[in-house]
Amino acid sequence: MNNAEKLAMCTPSNADTNFAALAELFPNAVTETIDENGAVVRAIDKDVLAQEINAYVVEGREERYQFTWPDKRKSILLANSPIAAALRPCREESVDFDTTENLYIEGDNLDVLKLLRETYLNRVKMIYIDPPYNTGNDFIYEDDFSENANEFLRRDGQFDELGNRLSPNLNSNGRFHTDWLNMIYPRLRIAKDLLKDDGAIFISCDDNEVNNLRKICDDIFGSSNFIAQVIVQTNPRGRTFDRFIAKTHEYVVVYSKNIEFDALREIPKDEKAIAGYQKEDGNGKYRLLELRNRNPVFNRTNRPLMFYPFYADPDKLDVSLIPTERHTVEIYPRNSEGVDGCWTWGLEKATNEINLLVANLANTGKWSVFRKDYLEGTSLYTKAKGLWLEKEMNHENGKEMVRELFGVTPFDFPKSVDYIKKCLLLGTSSYADDIILDFFSGSATTAHAVMQLNAEDGGKRKFIMVQLPEVCAEGTEAAKAGYSTICEIGKERIRRSGVKIKADSPLTTGNLDVGFRALKLDSSNMKDVYYTPEEFLTMAQKQQSLFGFMDNIKEDRSDEDLLFQVMLDLGIPLSAKITQNSDVFSVNDNYLIACFKQVDTDLITEIAKKKPYYAVFRDSSFANDSAMVNFEQVFATYSPNTVRRVL
Repeated sequence: MNNAEKLAMCTPSNADTNFAALAELFPNAVTETIDENGAVVRAIDKDVLAQEINAYVVEGREERYQFTWPDKRKSILLANSPIAAALRPCREESVDFDTTENLYIEGDNLDVLKLLRETYLNRVKMIYIDPPYNTGNDFIYEDDFSENANEFLRRDGQFDELGNRLSPNLNSNGRFHTDWLNMIYPRLRIAKDLLKDDGAIFISCDDNEVNNLRKICDDIFGSSNFIAQVIVQTNPRGRTFDRFIAKTHEYVVVYSKNIEFDALREIPKDEKAIAGYQKEDGNGKYRLLELRNRNPVFNRTNRPLMFYPFYADPDKLDVSLIPTERHTVEIYPRNSEGVDGCWTWGLEKATNEINLLVANLANTGKWSVFRKDYLEGTSLYTKAKGLWLEKEMNHENGKEMVRELFGVTPFDFPKSVDYIKKCLLLGTSSYADDIILDFFSGSATTAHAVMQLNAEDGGKRKFIMVQLPEVCAEGTEAAKAGYSTICEIGKERIRRSGVKIKADSPLTTGNLDVGFRALKLDSSNMKDVYYTPEEFLTMAQKQQSLFGFMDNIKEDRSDEDLLFQVMLDLGIPLSAKITQNSDVFSVNDNYLIACFKQVDTDLITEIAKKKPYYAVFRDSSFANDSAMVNFEQVFATYSPNTVRRVL
């Protein structure tokens, strides 16, 4: 009896039956809308339905190309609305806190992105994210559209019983796609602001939302900035729970910030491609590439300047552009049927690089000209293909890497490090201090991949990981292993993978940065902040204060908490070098000097003589009235250009 279906104990819903019938006949008319109570509900577009059952053009709303959904305007508002929050450093959970340039931020990614927006505006080279795929069983971040800056951490009904700001997005939900779009849209809007002009974003996705993802990225980044929708084989055996076709793949959707810049690079050739360079001379290994343009679109008619003869020595196989006693074989760029084509080089380039050309019999049995392609420089690299079939891309490979670190696999489908490394090779370079952001960090595969790739090519890439502290469900492998949240797993993976990477290559990884600064999202450091941004600015101008408040700092906040909020407000990267001498903080070699403990005229003078760009103090920290009165005069004397701020 355990498998018997339970009685419904109620009459069937005719509305459900009718809706299902219409949806089956006219799937293009199925949509979502907002009812009189403001709730998103399923609906049938009457204009589309009317057109389907009429043999003439039905008059209706003006037709135009657009992509929209219920709450889209609210999503835009959510992306732009301010918040009052802080990122608090957590030294005890960090690795190499004082020297690392990597960040691990624990908190809701929408709020974190808002805090990072000004400081990291146009600074991030590459973003990789693996957001919820909206399979009907995964989780969606629930954002409150009515929330304003004064309601941070006061959300009503936004958390489950375990404190997660998440909810299941079931297929039965009338706003199934709407919820996912509302979740991803504001986050991508802010993410675009963080990207450099030559930056790119890589987004993993499957069939459930890939079409909507493409449309939403067209809306945010512009369709002209679309680069590729790569197919990645992550499960060669196929998913057994698929109804008709066992899917073996997912996608990586790639957009650039500005297509006018070269956002992507070529990747190193694999061993199979390198094996094709079987010839060698005094200049190194090379292969022969036919100089004839093999594209039938290009020929003698439309490329007349690239149609000319070479003359070959049939014994030594070198070529000349003029006939000689040795160079007697005349060669034109003709295909196997004798049709005139053209060369890939013009006459000037052929003259300048004639030493790279040789004659040989082509596959057709006729003479042709070939160029030596040496295994050096750009020849070491190639364009990535749109289909990634390498076994290293498999989820099983990702699970094995995690198992090697933890002994268990706390995640069902962790991304492979090689998968992310391939994205990194396309989106970053080894010779620049590129910043990589992942704001759906999960098991921190991206951080692992960044460190691994830096170890392999000597790169200086830096990562910023952002992850909601989602609670590990009871009975899962993660919970059994003693981890209470996803963030705990991610941070521990970075620690363990860093140790392993250095142990595997001790001679070349001595200076490799395998640390991270742990930061946690929290409410503002200031007490009872109930001011609009306009009021905030006015008070700041009146009081010449960074925040516009006096003695309004919460008692449980440390000096380091205040320092990191100051860094955010002043646009200083959170990975900046910080040194501390007694109660005085120096950031990036005195670019910012801050002191939040008691300061007297002597200490103010000492700081002013170091000529910092910024000097920040706490209003309540002035030792006496004399120190406060002398503050401006001291800086006017020793460092008049220093920007002074007081909390």
